[in-house]
Amino acid sequence: MVPNGTINGILFDKDGTLLDYAKSWLPVNRELARIAAEGDGELADRLLAACGMDPVTGHVVPDSLLAAGNTTEIAEGLVRAGSPLSVAQLVERLDPLFSSAARSAVPVTDLAGFFRDLHGKGYKLGVASSDNERSIRETAERFGFAGYLHYIAGYDSGHGAKPEPGMVFGFCKATGLAPEQVAVVGDNNHDLHMGRSAGAGLRVAVLTGTGSIASLSEAADHCLNDITELESVLPRLQAV
Repeated sequence: MVPNGTINGILFDKDGTLLDYAKSWLPVNRELARIAAEGDGELADRLLAACGMDPVTGHVVPDSLLAAGNTTEIAEGLVRAGSPLSVAQLVERLDPLFSSAARSAVPVTDLAGFFRDLHGKGYKLGVASSDNERSIRETAERFGFAGYLHYIAGYDSGHGAKPEPGMVFGFCKATGLAPEQVAVVGDNNHDLHMGRSAGAGLRVAVLTGTGSIASLSEAADHCLNDITELESVLPRLQAV
């Protein structure tokens, strides 16, 4: 953690951070399990459980595959748990599902206004997600904040996957910032560990995803209820 006033860029996770995870992704998770099970309801429930979601309550285990995995990792987990489809077949079917999910996603706040305010203060802004890049771009367009972003990275953008540091380094290259000038904001430990391995100046956890204070506090400098508290927690942040 660096002193306030030295953060000039903010790199956000998408699902569970900008989007309410439970409202946006529980129906998608059920659909991906149905696809992976080829319509077999009992198998779909077993696949959900194996990947981290209780098929009855909808609770998703923090840092599980469904909480933090990218498409390939989820596909591999589904195959290990008994899906009759191959990893390649699942990736081919799940990526479009995840992209279309942007149309029914629920934001945690007015994202256009939120990003407009940060952009107006001079911050460099980016989104780094374990989802595919197309889905991030469609989400940004739908909620009106695409024009405020300096950087977008998905698992398929060539920067590596979380919790590797590549997405942070890509943000730094795109913005001219050093890692210690960057705050990483996310809802699970993949985000926070990515920030730590990259040497990010600040790691901020939010509770609008699958993580909890108990699961996130060790790797986070701050745990917030949601992204709207970011500036109130860091009132002296000023971009240059």
